[in-house]
Amino acid sequence: MIESADSVQDQLVAFLPNLRRFAISLCGSRDLADDLVQMACERALANEQRFEAGTRFDAWMFRILRNLWIDHIRKQKTAGIQEEISERPDLTGSDGEREVQARLALKSVSQAIAELPDEQREVLLLVCVEELSYRETSDLLDIPIGTVMSRLARARKNLVEAAGITATTERSEVMKGAKK
Repeated sequence: MIESADSVQDQLVAFLPNLRRFAISLCGSRDLADDLVQMACERALANEQRFEAGTRFDAWMFRILRNLWIDHIRKQKTAGIQEEISERPDLTGSDGEREVQARLALKSVSQAIAELPDEQREVLLLVCVEELSYRETSDLLDIPIGTVMSRLARARKNLVEAAGITATTERSEVMKGAKK
């Protein structure tokens, strides 16, 4: 019969080998068994006032451990397959620098497009984003095709200047596009 919290703690310490043995038999892993035993001890100590004097301490502890094991199994089923990242050298990550630079460049270009005069911006968006031909853009805006081409040329020039794109970068991008 347990009368005080000290005796629950004393019985818990004395019962650890039995609890560990039971945990290993449940899960088959010493590491996981140790984790389960630790969680069971924490739960027992946090809820020692619930232990009913005159009942079997071992049954109470086994029930706590078994419930933790069932919870663990349920979590595994919903979590899916888990692998150690150290066992997957084929997974590569990025330091994020490229993504940050790309976002900054996109923001810069987006801001530069917004600052273009309306007639240049609409021609640029129709031709470069919506992929309309010069003729389709000319018909849509009801302007001559030469005006479409000159507005587009001015829009590109202003965009390059505003976004800080260098001539070398621009030429290399044009060459990449020509090779495709």
